[in-house]
Amino acid sequence: MKTYTTDKINRVVNGVLEGNPTIIITGVEQISQATTGQLTFIGAKKYIKQWNQSEASAAIVSEKLNIEPGPGRALIRVADADIALAEILKLFEAEPPKCAFGIHPTAVVDPTATISEGAAVGAGCYVGPGVVIGKNTVLYPNVTILDDTVIGCETTIWSGTVIRDRCKVGDHCIIHSNVTIGADGFGYRPSLDGQSLVKIPQIGTVQIGDGVEIGAGSCVDRGKFSATTIGDGTKIDNLVQIAHNCKLGRCCIMAGGAGLAGSVTLGDGVIMGGGARVKDHITIGDGVKLGGNTSVVSDVEPGKTLLGTPADDLRKTLRVWAAQKQLPDLIKKLKKKVDL
Repeated sequence: MKTYTTDKINRVVNGVLEGNPTIIITGVEQISQATTGQLTFIGAKKYIKQWNQSEASAAIVSEKLNIEPGPGRALIRVADADIALAEILKLFEAEPPKCAFGIHPTAVVDPTATISEGAAVGAGCYVGPGVVIGKNTVLYPNVTILDDTVIGCETTIWSGTVIRDRCKVGDHCIIHSNVTIGADGFGYRPSLDGQSLVKIPQIGTVQIGDGVEIGAGSCVDRGKFSATTIGDGTKIDNLVQIAHNCKLGRCCIMAGGAGLAGSVTLGDGVIMGGGARVKDHITIGDGVKLGGNTSVVSDVEPGKTLLGTPADDLRKTLRVWAAQKQLPDLIKKLKKKVDL
C-alpha cells in the first residue's frame, strides 16, 4: 500500500498546509465516502458543509474557500483543486497490467513489419504487412494493426482496438479498448434508377497527432480522400463518432456520445459536452464551447459558447428555457381573459 504524509502531499502540489502535517494518507476518495486516513478534495463552496460530516483526514481545498481544518485534520490550500488532485492521484496510481517487451508467441506479426526497440506486442495481436511500431509502444492482447499503418513511440493501445490500413498514430498516445480507427466513412448515394444505394469508396486515411487519447468504443473514420486528422493533445471520451474527413485542431475535448458528421473542422481548444453533435461541412472556431446535447447546424465564430438545439448563444438559450417554463401559467391566464 502506498502511503504519504500530509506534508509530503503538500510539497508535491506546492500548496499551503493548515493543520496536522504528519497525518498518514492511504488513499483518495470523494468527500461523502472518505474514511479515516483518506484525502478528499473541495473545489466548490457547496461542498464545505460536507467537510464537517466527512470522516476524511485531510482535503485539498481551493484557496478561495472559507473553511477550517478542524481538530486533528489538515487542509492543503491550492489555486486549483482539480489540477492538484490530478497530481495526487498520480502518487496513488497502480501499476498498469503487465505486457512483456517483445512479441508474444501467440501474436501474428508479418515478416515485413517493423517492431522497434522496447515495444511490446501482446497475446493474440495481429500486425500486418509494412506496419511500423515505434519504440516502447505497447499493444495489449488482441489488438489488430493492418497493412502499412505507422504507430509512434511510447503509445499504448488497449485490447480489442482495430487500426486499419495506411493510418498513422503519433507518439505518446493512449487508445483505449475497442476503438476503431480507419473504418470506411459513411458514404452512400441513391442509384440512378432509384432502386438501390451506391457505396462511395473511402480511399483516404486517418492521421492522429502526438499526445492524443481516444476513449473506449470510439470510432474515427478514414477520409473519402486525403485524411481525417486529429491534432496534438486532443482528448476524446468513450463512444464518440468522428466521421470521414473531419479535421480536429490541437487540444480539443469531445465528451462521451459526442459526434461529428463528415468534413467538420474544429479549431484549437474546442470543447464539446456529452452528446453534442455537429452537422457536416461545418467549421467551429478556436476556443468554442458546446454544451451537452447541443446541435450545431451552421459555422461558429471563435470563442463562442453555445447551447441548445439548434445551437445558440448560451445566455440566450437559458433565457428561452426560462421563458418556456412560464408558458403553461401564461396560457392559463390568457384563457381566463378570453373567457371573460
